[in-house]
Amino acid sequence: MNKRIVLKLFLLTTALCMLILASIFIGQTLFFKQYYANQKVENVKTSIKSLKKEYLKNDGNLQAVQKLEQSFSRENNASITLLDGNGNLKNAHDFYMNLKVNYSEDKKFLNKTIRIPLYNLIDIEDISNSVLKNSLGVHAFISGVEKNGIIVPYDLSLSNGFFTWRNKQINKKLETLNKQMESLPPSKITGGYNSDVSENIINGTVVKLQLPEKDASSNIIYTNHLFMERIRAFQADLVFNTKDNNQNNSLQVIDYEQNDINYKVLIEPVKEKSGEITYIFVMMSLQPVDEAVQMVKSYYMYIIIFVLILILLASFYYSKGIARPLLRINKTTKKMANLDFTEKIPITSKDEIGDLSHNINTLSSTLYSYINQLHQDIEKEKQLEKTRKEFIAGVSHELKTPLSIMKSCISILKDGIASQKKDYYFEAMANEVDKMDMLIVDMLELAKFESGTYKMKMDVFYIDQMIEHICNQLFLEITNRQLYVHKHLSKVKVMANQHRIEQVITNFITNAIHYTPQNEDIIISTIEENERVKICIENKGVHIPKEQLDKIWDRFYRGDKSRQRSNGGTGLGLAITKNILELHNVQYGVSNTGDGVLFFFYLNKNV
Repeated sequence: MNKRIVLKLFLLTTALCMLILASIFIGQTLFFKQYYANQKVENVKTSIKSLKKEYLKNDGNLQAVQKLEQSFSRENNASITLLDGNGNLKNAHDFYMNLKVNYSEDKKFLNKTIRIPLYNLIDIEDISNSVLKNSLGVHAFISGVEKNGIIVPYDLSLSNGFFTWRNKQINKKLETLNKQMESLPPSKITGGYNSDVSENIINGTVVKLQLPEKDASSNIIYTNHLFMERIRAFQADLVFNTKDNNQNNSLQVIDYEQNDINYKVLIEPVKEKSGEITYIFVMMSLQPVDEAVQMVKSYYMYIIIFVLILILLASFYYSKGIARPLLRINKTTKKMANLDFTEKIPITSKDEIGDLSHNINTLSSTLYSYINQLHQDIEKEKQLEKTRKEFIAGVSHELKTPLSIMKSCISILKDGIASQKKDYYFEAMANEVDKMDMLIVDMLELAKFESGTYKMKMDVFYIDQMIEHICNQLFLEITNRQLYVHKHLSKVKVMANQHRIEQVITNFITNAIHYTPQNEDIIISTIEENERVKICIENKGVHIPKEQLDKIWDRFYRGDKSRQRSNGGTGLGLAITKNILELHNVQYGVSNTGDGVLFFFYLNKNV
C-alpha cells in the first residue's frame, strides 16, 4: 500500500503542478499582452471621458486645459493634445509665420495676411537653420489644401534658399487621390477630392515669424516625432474625409506599429458650445508590456527547468508526508477492528487528516466508553433486579403482617371464641385494612413520582403560614407525646407546589414527633438567603448512625428498632419526600446535630 499511494499522489501532484505551469506560460505569452492592452485602453477611455467633461466645464480656459493635459499625461503615461476641426494644434501659438499674400489662386486671400502653422512642415530641430531664421521680409511659396476657408499647407519654400519643407502625410494622400482620379474614366470624374476641399498655391511676403523658445513647454509635443507624425496622418484623413464620418461624433481607437513597437491612438471628438469640433488626441505606447513579455519568453526555459526540479522534489516529499499519516491511521483502525482500543493516533495537524485522526481517536474512546458502559449497565441491571426483589420482599412483608392479623381475627370470630370481644377484633381488622390502604396509596404515589412524567404545578404562598397550619393540625399528637415545639419563622412568600410541600413538611414533622423522646424539643425554623429560603426541622434526643444517613431515603428502610411498623409508618414517607423535592429541583438533606437530627430543604422565593 505504501508504494501504491505514494506513487499515485506523486503522479497526481506532478501533473497538477505541470498543468498550472503550462497555464501560466500560455497565459503570459499569448493572452497577457492582449489583456494588458485592452485594460490600458479601457482605463484611458475612462480618463478621456473625464477630461472631456472637465474641458467643457472650463470652456476652453488655456491654463486650466494645460493642467488637465499634464495631469492626464502623468496618470496614463500617454501623449495628449487638442486639435481643431482641421487637425491643427489648438493651443500651440509659438511656431508659425504670418504671410502677406501677393498671389493666390483663390482671390479671396489676395492682399490679406494669413497665418501658416510650421509644426506640420518643419521639425523643431530645423529652426536653427539660418535660412528659416533670416526669412523675415523674404518671399515664401506655399502649396496647400483649402478647407472651410483655411489653408492647410503641405509645401513651403523661401526665396532666400533652395530648401523645401513638406508635410509628407498630405503629399502622400494627394498622390494617392490623384492616382485614383487618373484611373477613372472622364465620365466618372465629377470634381475635386470632395465638395469643400481644393488645392491652392500662394506666395507672399513673410511679415512675422514666431519660433518656440528653447525651454517652452510646447517643445514636448514638437520633439515627439512619432506623436507629430500621427497628428499629421490624422489631419490628412480629416482634411480629405478619407475616414468614416463617424469620426466626428464617436471615440476612435487606432492601432499603430513603429519599429516593432505597438501604439494605440485614441481620438475623442468634443462639440463645443460654439458648434466647433475639437479633437482630444491621445497616443500611448505598449512597449513596456512588449518588453516584459519578450523578457519572459527569453528566460522561461530556465524557469521551466528550475520549476520542474522543484515540482519533482516537492511532489515526492508531499506524497510521503500525506501517505505516512494514512498508513498510521490504517494500522490503528485494524487494531480497533479487533476491539483493541489501547492505541491512539498521534497526529495533531490542523487539517483534514488531523481531523480524521481526531475523529478516529474520539470514535475509539467512544466505543471503549460504550463497552464499559455496557458492562456497567449489565451490573446496574443486576442491581435493579436485586432492588426489585428487595422491593417485592418488602411489600410482601408489609402486607403479610396485616393479612396474618386479619386471618387470625376471622378464625377467632368464626369459631365463636371470645365472642364478648367481637367488637375488638372487628376494630383490629379495620385498622389493618387502613394500614394496607395507606401502604397501597403511598406505593401508587411513589410510582407516579418515579415515572418521570409527573409535572409539578407551581403556586405562590407564605411558607410560615403553612408551617403554622400543619403544627395546629398535629397539636393533639404533639401534646399527647409531651413534646415542645419551638418555631422561628420569617414571613416569606415562596414559589412551589403548595399541596406537595405541605406533604413534605408534614412528613418531616411527623417523623420528628415519632422519633423524639418525651419532654424533648422540636425546633422548626426558616432561614432567608438571597433568592431562596431554608426550611429546617430539628428533633432532639436521638441520632441516626452516620452510615445510615444516606439510606433513610430508600423505600421500606428501617435502621433500628425504633423505626418499626408500630410507629404507624409505611416505610415510604421519606422516599416520597425525596421525589417531591427532586421534582422541585431544590437542595435537601439530613444531618446529625449535637443532640439530635436535622432535616432541611430549600425553596425559591417569589421575587
